[in-house]
Amino acid sequence: MTRPFLPLTSRSREEAHRAATPLELFFDLCFVVAVAQAGAELVHAVAEDHAGTGVANYAMVFFAIWWAWMNFTWFASAYDNDDVLYRVVTLVQIAGVLILAAGVSRAFEEHDFLVVYLGYVVMRLALVFQWLRAARHAADPAERTMCRRYAGGVLLCQVGWLGLVLAPESARPWVFLVMALAELSVPLYAERAGTSAWHAHHIAERYGLFTLIVLGETVAAATVAVKSGIVENDALDELLPIAAGGLLLVFAAWWVYFVVPAHDRLTSSRQAFLWGYGHYLILMSAAAIGAGLEIAVEQAVGEAHVSTLSASAAVTIPSALFLLLVWLLHARYFKVGTAQQLVLPVAALAILMCSFAGRWAVLAAGLVAAAAVATGVTLTARNPATRGDGA
Repeated sequence: MTRPFLPLTSRSREEAHRAATPLELFFDLCFVVAVAQAGAELVHAVAEDHAGTGVANYAMVFFAIWWAWMNFTWFASAYDNDDVLYRVVTLVQIAGVLILAAGVSRAFEEHDFLVVYLGYVVMRLALVFQWLRAARHAADPAERTMCRRYAGGVLLCQVGWLGLVLAPESARPWVFLVMALAELSVPLYAERAGTSAWHAHHIAERYGLFTLIVLGETVAAATVAVKSGIVENDALDELLPIAAGGLLLVFAAWWVYFVVPAHDRLTSSRQAFLWGYGHYLILMSAAAIGAGLEIAVEQAVGEAHVSTLSASAAVTIPSALFLLLVWLLHARYFKVGTAQQLVLPVAALAILMCSFAGRWAVLAAGLVAAAAVATGVTLTARNPATRGDGA
């Protein structure tokens, strides 16, 4: 950083060796605080046999977290100039997500989204400022129009989200659905005027890093749950299969996500939008695996008011969804032949069937996931035309 204030101009898509910055990594770590809060509240809701309400609230809160992270990530890929003002505004956005995280418990337990909304206001107003700043320095009229459309769209949506605070509780899921669609439409509308200069390798790396951090949070949450179960209930025999199966599931999730070069799919805005939007479900399911493992642990030691089948499904459903979505969004484009294409879909179905395996469900699901990786590696080794290292 040579000067404290620099023009916020578009970066080149052809920039070599583009990598995530320390500020972006710090941004991700702070966002995972909110992800952890949402996961903890999902555990509490499901363990108390309020799965429907808990999943609905989890989906809404996670969308807010993911969408704010995604907006920052794509903006930074196109415009990050790392000057003092850019850093300060990014830190303001981080403060906003911490405010949001502080309101997650109230949103789940009292259905009060005021603090979540206030945190969102802080994040989104900071983003509007960044877009207006980029518009001010844009040399191309089309780019200037695009930046202003982004700023205006974000502001209008922020006003619309107020309905989540003011509307009757029964109407809030509908408010969420309408506003989520409105948010998803803003980039589609804004980039009709011109395409932002996001960097394919940089975007793929940023998504990969956030996925890694979410999977790490899953491991941490499961570890704490197993430790508590052993210390407080002396239940090693009941918890060991859950711990082993959970570890295998997380290892397999890491393997299948990073086995193919995701940036190769980001060759156009249309493909990038589909890939980027699809990560809402990928990241949400990755975080939910950790929550499911906690629920399975609590059920095993008698602290959760749910059946063994429900506790097992809390692990197997998000695990299967993760594998299926990774295959659907990018893995399938790098597979050769029917056998390779079927590995992940069949594994996802088999993991769902493991839900009925009683106390061995999580271990069985982990073994299926590990077998899917081994099968993928074997098939890849037999076919040199395949890009990737298996699964």
